[in-house]
Amino acid sequence: MSVSARPEPRPAGRRRSAKAQWNVWLRWVHTYTSMISLLIVLFFSVSGITLNHPEWTLGIQEVKRTVSGTLSPGWTDQGKVNWLAVAEQLRADQGLKGRAGNTTVNGGEADISFLAPGYSADAFIDVKTGKYTVNVLEQGSLAVFNDLHRGRDAWTGWRWAIDLSGLALTLISLTGIGILLFLKKTRRPALTVMGIGLVLTVALAVHAAG
Repeated sequence: MSVSARPEPRPAGRRRSAKAQWNVWLRWVHTYTSMISLLIVLFFSVSGITLNHPEWTLGIQEVKRTVSGTLSPGWTDQGKVNWLAVAEQLRADQGLKGRAGNTTVNGGEADISFLAPGYSADAFIDVKTGKYTVNVLEQGSLAVFNDLHRGRDAWTGWRWAIDLSGLALTLISLTGIGILLFLKKTRRPALTVMGIGLVLTVALAVHAAG
């Protein structure tokens, strides 16, 4: 006698334990943060190497030039320098770029600087006549690359990008360590290697600090 048997229903899935949920969450955050941060890691890795070797030029030469001119009337107001008007006219007349600052007035000369990654321009103005001379230094794309790594003379948005990058890399590191703690087979040797690396890094830092 044949009996048609129905497949037994699957048992209802058990709810994950808190430990398992932490494991899943760590893997999810680690994976997607790593994907987002991949190009960031690449940029700071390569620029860290070039920054550590300032003697490398890669065939890129600095460009120095000097320009001159005369400011239009109205760049002073009741004997005081209108730095905003000066900066805007110098940008328009000479194509200067970067953040304007470091303004000084010393006797008969007024000075203002323009700074950007890999770029600087120093303007010297005769207070009586309004005649100026600007020394421009363009250090090339490699210097721009290195200054962006340091955030030097960069606009505020880029500094925020550096902070967020650091936060993302910190999150990647912490979630990676958290995932490691769930791997019983490789946890002990991995933590041992990490501990050795930590000791060596601290020793090198102490030695480098003198």
